[in-house]
Amino acid sequence: MPIIYILSGLGLILVFSSLLTVTQGTIAVITLFGKYQRILTPGLRMKIPILEKVYRRISIQNQSIEMEFQAVTIDQANVYFKSMLLYSVMDAQEETIKKVAFKFISNRDLMQALIRTIEGSIRAYVASQKQSEILGLRHELVESVKNQIDHTLETWGYHLLDLQINDITFDQAIIDSMSKVVASNNLKAAAENEGQALLITKTKAAEAEGNAIKIAAQAEKEAAMLRGQGVALFRQEVAKGMSEAAEEMKQANLDTNVILFSMWTEAIKNFAEYGQGNTIFLDGSAEGMQKTMKQIQAMLSSEQNQK
Repeated sequence: MPIIYILSGLGLILVFSSLLTVTQGTIAVITLFGKYQRILTPGLRMKIPILEKVYRRISIQNQSIEMEFQAVTIDQANVYFKSMLLYSVMDAQEETIKKVAFKFISNRDLMQALIRTIEGSIRAYVASQKQSEILGLRHELVESVKNQIDHTLETWGYHLLDLQINDITFDQAIIDSMSKVVASNNLKAAAENEGQALLITKTKAAEAEGNAIKIAAQAEKEAAMLRGQGVALFRQEVAKGMSEAAEEMKQANLDTNVILFSMWTEAIKNFAEYGQGNTIFLDGSAEGMQKTMKQIQAMLSSEQNQK
């Protein structure tokens, strides 16, 4: 009876030891006497007790690691990188899982090889570039590294999903010099913009002044023309009025020189009223008055002849 209990207990132990659970997102690699036997997918699975062992559980989920390292540019500038690597097992196929399980002794060795491979690719790329070009080549750097190491990772059973360069820094002396270059470029751009603005302002002011001069000249031209027309009309009206007055005086048998004398006195009165303190020299002698009257009479005769 005790033997039956012992055998039953051993049977239960063997049954339970043959059962194992493979969690979601992982694949179990089974070996028999140290040799690869098969893989087990997620769920409740069975293995041969004692003889078969779970060699490794392989995660097929995405995995990430952070890296910090230094590189040197072609012009001997130190560049410091902080990056994030996202990778995963290529697929859940048996051959891929075998590569992942047996290429490296441990996951620690895989990480070391992966990090050193990526660092080497980035250093090789940075060594061919100048310090001033690195910041603008972030995307090209990532693409170059991915193209170089994708094939290598495939031979290990992995695939590089993404490589992000989170931070790129330089030595403090280089950062200070870059800041000075940026500041000087900004000052140069500001000076150029200010010069262009001043040029535009002066150009517009000159154009406005030129237009104002042109408008003033046109207005003065029109005003002069109007003044000339006004003077001409005034002369015509004066000549017409004086001619009519002279004709009436002739009909009344009066001396027409009275008109000339009246014009002479009116002219002197006008000089005195609107002269505004200016000195005007007139010949007040009888001969001077006769000379002036003859000139006025000649002007009237000319006006009548033109009619």
